Amino acid sequence: MTTRFSPVWLVLVGIFSVQFGAGIAKSLFDEVEPTLIVWLRLVTSAVVLALAARPVLRGRSRRDWLVVLGLGASLGTMNWAIYQSFARIPLGIAVTIEFVGPLTLAVLGSRRARDLVWVGLAGLGVALLGVERAHLTWPGVLCALLAGAAWAAYILLSAETGRRWPGLDGLAVASVVATLLLTPFALHVGGDKLGDGRVLLLGAAVGLLSSVIPYSCEMVALRSIRPAVFGVLMSLEPAAAALAGIVVLGEFLSPVQWVAMACVVVASVGATRSGATLADPVPD
Repeated sequence: MTTRFSPVWLVLVGIFSVQFGAGIAKSLFDEVEPTLIVWLRLVTSAVVLALAARPVLRGRSRRDWLVVLGLGASLGTMNWAIYQSFARIPLGIAVTIEFVGPLTLAVLGSRRARDLVWVGLAGLGVALLGVERAHLTWPGVLCALLAGAAWAAYILLSAETGRRWPGLDGLAVASVVATLLLTPFALHVGGDKLGDGRVLLLGAAVGLLSSVIPYSCEMVALRSIRPAVFGVLMSLEPAAAALAGIVVLGEFLSPVQWVAMACVVVASVGATRSGATLADPVPD
């Protein structure tokens, strides 16, 4: 396999795509409400996934529907909350705080006492953000924590959805559910903007960058990459968000904030490696 098609590079493309998409979205917040941008992102991904998967809805049990509805609710909450956080605090800090959610889930799923080290390291990172409070607001921090909690729920429900719905069917249905849940709020705060072609075009671009491209890259990469390697690479999300914040938005972090982010990234890498070794076989 050539480097161009390496699954590692596909994951990295997905990571930077989603964060630069977030940077573009935030650059629009002065003229468009974050809720509307989130909704346009979800609409784009829902349409693309629905056309690609063409999910079969007949014959589904009540439990199947409850699981996929929960996945859609967590997906919508996660996206809405993190965009609300982006509107209030720097991109890199918001994603760093959000990462506490899946990191906590990873540690709770481990039975090794040494993994408490990663909890402590992540706690140190969050504490450092509290000490260096430049550009921080409580609403922004709380929204990032809500996004992290929704992300953890999404991970759990995504696994259950994958067991009950084939292929991308569950994700496609969940994306439609998330879109429908946010529709009344998006129309209330920004319905008048839907006639603006530029807003629609940029919203679709954010959807492609932040949803379609990452989902596609991850789907292809996960066919041949070890889960542990994938988890370690995903731990780079906060750093990618900080870079996108600098390049797209001019959001420069302080040295203490960079150290705080590094603590959370290292803690995430450590927790991921504890959960599955790099020597694990590649899944079929």
